[in-house]
Amino acid sequence: MKNTSYSLIVSMILFISLLSSCTAYKNVPYLQNAESFSSTKEGSKLYDATIMPKDLLTIIVNCEDPQLAVPFNFTAATSTSLVISSSVSTPTIQSYLVDNDGDIEFPVLGKLHVAGYTKRDCEAMLKGKLKKYIAEPWVTVRMANFRVTVIGEVNNPHTFTSSNEKLNIFEALAMSGDMTIYGTRNNVKLIRTSAEGEKKIAILNLNDADIINSPYYNLQQNDIIYVQPNKTKARNADVGTVTSLWISITGTLISLASLIVNFTR
Repeated sequence: MKNTSYSLIVSMILFISLLSSCTAYKNVPYLQNAESFSSTKEGSKLYDATIMPKDLLTIIVNCEDPQLAVPFNFTAATSTSLVISSSVSTPTIQSYLVDNDGDIEFPVLGKLHVAGYTKRDCEAMLKGKLKKYIAEPWVTVRMANFRVTVIGEVNNPHTFTSSNEKLNIFEALAMSGDMTIYGTRNNVKLIRTSAEGEKKIAILNLNDADIINSPYYNLQQNDIIYVQPNKTKARNADVGTVTSLWISITGTLISLASLIVNFTR
């Protein structure tokens, strides 16, 4: 009879452990309802980053006659030593800092408002203004500081710069080594600052495939992603509390076993 009682206790413990592990697994995979997912028109648009105050822009102007484009390129000379006794100066393209009003000072053209433009729109705007001086100008605009920060329960929290100015939330997590097993996937916080300086915190559920349709799926420069720890990590952070918990559970199981044994005699 004692063996039956102990077998019952072991079975109960195994059942509870299995049930809790199944529940925990449901919170781990991304995009769980992918089979029923359908993208919206908004989610299908190709994303293009918008220029904001404090952005650093590199703008290169060119044309068939390179000499005509020289006055419109913001450059500074740097010295490169060729031999011990001589050196030569080579021009380096400088970056434009977008001020708080969303403007830059452009050679010849003067002050230009660029905040709110996408990279493509900014190129088109500059081409239109340059045609007064150059018949067929070529303009390339790049963002030099498209930075995103990922912190919290990821394997490599840090701030990094994207070279292609297009980054979605899963790519950012991948660059941070992905979430740890303790990361809460259905409650990821994204902190975003608008061009007007307004800060917003969005709650993202990465378990849901519909995250792809979210306006926060594609990141903007200076976004901050915070992955908060789940309850298991929070409990493990306090060793004393965990130890007390196990002692309590063990004592409860021993008392339960004793009660069952005495009841079945």
